[in-house]
Amino acid sequence: MTPDYRVISIGTLAAHPLWDEKTPRRTGHATATLVSVGDHHILVNPGLPTAAMLARLSERTRITPQQITHVFLTSLEADHRRALNSGGPGGSGGPGGGFEHATWLAHEVELEAAITAYKSARDEAAQAGDKDLTRLAKNELAVIERCQPAPDSILPKVDLFPLPGVTAGTCGLLIALPGSTVLICGDAIPTVEHLLQGKVLPHCVSLAQAQESFKEAIEIADALILGRDNIVLNPLRRL
Repeated sequence: MTPDYRVISIGTLAAHPLWDEKTPRRTGHATATLVSVGDHHILVNPGLPTAAMLARLSERTRITPQQITHVFLTSLEADHRRALNSGGPGGSGGPGGGFEHATWLAHEVELEAAITAYKSARDEAAQAGDKDLTRLAKNELAVIERCQPAPDSILPKVDLFPLPGVTAGTCGLLIALPGSTVLICGDAIPTVEHLLQGKVLPHCVSLAQAQESFKEAIEIADALILGRDNIVLNPLRRL
């Protein structure tokens, strides 16, 4: 069965370094994509707040939130998962955002790094007596610990494609179509300007890894769904 895919919401950077922006100009959020194989549906990077994410899903597809079987996060940065941070329109306050029933997935390396970081932040805040930061870290940790390590193949012809560098375990999804491939890049290639100028984001945990991941992405895919932009044809390949 051939996978289907659709961009649900085009993301943006809070500050676009290639537009000479030094400080945040807008609320950043990741591009959200729906990938479907039969009755299985993966929502990738639900970075908008819950109400906005549910609205975009309704505007762009006939799939309902209840039909989402998987949520995949290319990274565990907060602006990739805002819709998971609340219990949805009902306001239960716990992790979910209308996707409580789905299986939440992230690359194992990313999951381990994020859990370690938030546990450290929680403990430091608690030791400092900062109740607000302690509560925030606990809430973020609850969302992240709800995620499971993603298998190498989430659905038929929808495979993990590790792209470390921007974060420790940034990971894309490679979609195999008849005669071509589509790569959901995450922040490994955030915008069309980064793609055309061959640049990565400045805030990388490993610049060398990020640059290598960028090269691997443009070598493998015919089309690229960028982390903070739309889908584009790979300028180095032709369909």
